[in-house]
Amino acid sequence: MPGERMNIAHAIIVMGVSGCGKSSVGEKLAGALHLAFVEGDALHPAANVEKMSKGIPLSDADRMPWLDRIGEDMKASLEKGEGIIVSCSALKRIYRDRLRAAAGGNLFFVYLEGSRALLTKRMGERKGHFMPVSLLESQLATLEAPTGEPSVVTVDIDDTIDGIAATALEGLAALGITA
Repeated sequence: MPGERMNIAHAIIVMGVSGCGKSSVGEKLAGALHLAFVEGDALHPAANVEKMSKGIPLSDADRMPWLDRIGEDMKASLEKGEGIIVSCSALKRIYRDRLRAAAGGNLFFVYLEGSRALLTKRMGERKGHFMPVSLLESQLATLEAPTGEPSVVTVDIDDTIDGIAATALEGLAALGITA
């Protein structure tokens, strides 16, 4: 019926380099949208975590099984008619396209963008995370910003977590995603 809202399950990836706040913002968005949140880092194979904890950047070959696992989780949620939010760096267009294909195209990205100085500061303040500050440069060099890609909301991280989440929710609402 015209004007009737179709309640379709959506997959949302909160993306960006390490230290941008993917997990914190993802949890806030999940709470506001009443969706499950999955910490993408928890889906990394042990070998990836070991490499990163030693300051060794991941290769595309290292990342593909991890991206496939995230894709499988998203697809399973969507097939059950449930939405899901996942934190995932999704640094390159090929990674995002692989995730879009896994989600059947029903995927939105919230890209958390920030300055090198702010990211370095935030990474230095984290406790107990396996990703060392030294890998930030590698991630920034690898990053292909999703500018111009479909279904992407870009949010500047120079704000509080609540402020970043609120801005992301406004952007998602403009794309038709609401609680």
